[in-house]
Amino acid sequence: MKLFNDSHLEVKRNFDGKFETHPYECGWADEAIFFIMVEKTTGAPRMKVRVQLSQDGVHWADDNTPEAVVEGEGLHPVKVAPNFGNYLRFKAEIEGGEMFLNVHIACKG
Repeated sequence: MKLFNDSHLEVKRNFDGKFETHPYECGWADEAIFFIMVEKTTGAPRMKVRVQLSQDGVHWADDNTPEAVVEGEGLHPVKVAPNFGNYLRFKAEIEGGEMFLNVHIACKG
């Protein structure tokens, strides 16, 4: 039987411009998915998301997968490539407005 964990990284906050989520230690997991819930928007925002990896939770590198683009309200999953190491987060940039977000990471291993 696999283990499963779902954790909040960012809870019901307005975001604009550039930001990074809180890091999450998930070296035990085989797979991970970020779930980005856009609850409301101001303007016409577009968010570019890039998954980042870390061995220690301090130093970060992009994971070499294409960036995801999030537009509109609703749930937007961002899958993480396998063999991601110990810590995960994503960095994002929102242009054209503001997004009210609730961000989870779901891990299974």
